[in-house]
Amino acid sequence: MTTLLEAKDVSRSFGGVKALAGCSLSVEKGSITGLIGPNGSGKTTLFNVMTGYVKPDKGTVFFDGHDVTNGRPNKIFALGVGRTFQLTRIFARISVIENMLVATQRDESWLRGLTRSKSSKTELDAAMEWLDFVGLSRLASLQAGSLSYGQRKLLELAYVLVADPDVILLDEPAGGVNLTLINEISEKILALNKGGKTFLIVEHNMEFVMKICDMVTVMHQGCDLVTGTPDEVRSNPAVLDAYLGIADDEMSDAVDHG
Repeated sequence: MTTLLEAKDVSRSFGGVKALAGCSLSVEKGSITGLIGPNGSGKTTLFNVMTGYVKPDKGTVFFDGHDVTNGRPNKIFALGVGRTFQLTRIFARISVIENMLVATQRDESWLRGLTRSKSSKTELDAAMEWLDFVGLSRLASLQAGSLSYGQRKLLELAYVLVADPDVILLDEPAGGVNLTLINEISEKILALNKGGKTFLIVEHNMEFVMKICDMVTVMHQGCDLVTGTPDEVRSNPAVLDAYLGIADDEMSDAVDHG
C-alpha cells in the first residue's frame, strides 16, 4: 500500500512539557487507521501538527509524498487533508446548508466562503447530497446552533466530506454520543472507506476503534508505543501496561469484546 499521510520523528513541547517526543505515524492510502492512548499521551497534539494548527519543534509531516511541515491549516486542507475536532467547530449563527456551502470552498479562505453572495447549483447539490448521507437534509434550513450535540457531530462530518478530502482525520467521533449514533457513525465511515476514503481516527472508545480500524497506533507519553492490527494491539503487554490505572476497565472490555 502507498503511504498517504505521515509524521516522522515529531516533537513538540509546551512550556517545558513534552507533548510529543519523537513520534512517528503512517497512514496508508485506503485504510482506516486508529490512534489511541491514555489521556495526555499526545494524540490531539499530533493531529494538530499534522493539520497545521501547531508547529512542531522537530520532525517532518508528509502528505502524498510532499513535505507539508509548518503549512497553514487552510493550505493543508486545500491539499486534501480534512479534519474534525474533539469539540465541534461549526458556524452556529448561520444555517446548516450555509455551513455546508462554506465548506465547498476548499481552495478559498473560510471567510471568503462565508461571505460569498452566491453558490453554484453544483455546490448546492453536493452540499445537500452529503447532508442526506448523514441524515440531516431535513434540517438544512435550521440555524446550526439549534442542533443537538450528536447532530453537530454529523454536520461537522458532512462539512468535511463536501470538500472531498483525500484523507479525513476524525478527533473522537464517538465521544459524547449515544450508542445508536456511534453505530451510525461507524457505518458511515465503513461505507466511505469502501468508496476509497482514507481515515485517521483518534478515539477513546476502544470497541469502536477495534471494530472498524485496519491498523492501530498506540501512543504513550508523546511517543508511538506500538503499531499493529487490532488483534496485535489488544494482546500486546506494553499496551495493557500503558493503560493500567488509566483506562483499565475500558481496555479490558476491548480485549474481551473487540
